[in-house]
Amino acid sequence: MALFSLSKFRSSLETHIPDPVVCVIDHDVLMRTRLKELFESVGLKVLLFDSPAAFLQSDMNACSCVVLDALLPEMSGVRLQEELSKRDIRIPMVFVSGSGEAATAVRAMKAGAVDFFTKPVADHEMLDAVFAALERDRERRRKEASLAALRDGFTSLSTRERQVLLAVVSGKLNKQVAAELGVSEVMVKVHRSKGMRKMHVTSLTDLVRAIDQFSGTATPSQAGQPHHD
Repeated sequence: MALFSLSKFRSSLETHIPDPVVCVIDHDVLMRTRLKELFESVGLKVLLFDSPAAFLQSDMNACSCVVLDALLPEMSGVRLQEELSKRDIRIPMVFVSGSGEAATAVRAMKAGAVDFFTKPVADHEMLDAVFAALERDRERRRKEASLAALRDGFTSLSTRERQVLLAVVSGKLNKQVAAELGVSEVMVKVHRSKGMRKMHVTSLTDLVRAIDQFSGTATPSQAGQPHHD
């Protein structure tokens, strides 16, 4: 059986990422109680829901992982998975089912489920799956926070700073940028330095990487209007 350490897991989280929360959705109160005790035994915070409807009415962004019955009444686990996908809510999901219906399992896994278990489930298998789901969520939140920081930095650039940085990452030399913009090379260096500070980068390589990462999710016009000099 694998050894689990919540303190080690938490130490890998950046300060802007909240502590992980496991959301259990099951109409069976005994199953909810069992899973709550299991997850709390390794220090995880747990929220319980007796139906997908109750979960959909909650603050789903607080949830780091969903453990749910695949065959819930009214709305199946797979149907909930599809609903979350429509809403662009990407919470890692671990399914548990009382039957080994292959079609349902395949459908859930193709849609991105972390794992699909048939009851009864060994504790260590469930914990392995949940910690894998939490790691997936941690990475998602880290990337989203990184992109948000890049977006904030990019939108804080003045028009000139933005022009200079975009020209620099396209491979142009300072003197070429100066000639193109009709300013002195000294001013290009000033705008470049200020812009790089706002983007929280210290090298041209990091700047190129940051702009590439940001431009992969939004165009400069989508990021909002720049500040003017």
